[in-house]
Amino acid sequence: MLKGSCQCGIVRFDVTDVPTAPTACHCVQCRKQSGHYFASANVPKASVSITGVEHLTWYQSSEKVKRGFCSKCGSWLFWEPVFHDWTSIALGSIEGETGLKLERHIFVAEKGDYYELSDGLPQNEH
Repeated sequence: MLKGSCQCGIVRFDVTDVPTAPTACHCVQCRKQSGHYFASANVPKASVSITGVEHLTWYQSSEKVKRGFCSKCGSWLFWEPVFHDWTSIALGSIEGETGLKLERHIFVAEKGDYYELSDGLPQNEH
């Protein structure tokens, strides 16, 4: 089981299912939200239990996607497609070791010009 929280600890979550292989998203929205690229892994929504949910705010960042963050400290925790039954967990919010390794980079056509990708992982333009 994975456990995670926001920076202030008021929003906490447990994940009971095994996450998918993580991706690093370099799209403009993820860079603006996180300050860099967003590393995340997907799990079924039903496998995530959240405490402090009253402090979790959802921002509809596009027609198809919403992003969940702590309303107290601002930590970005979740990314959810509106029409699917899974959620993406911010890997930086996981407490302790995840046992996961990045699988690929996505939306590299939108990545910032201030860094290079040199880890040899597959890169998708979109």
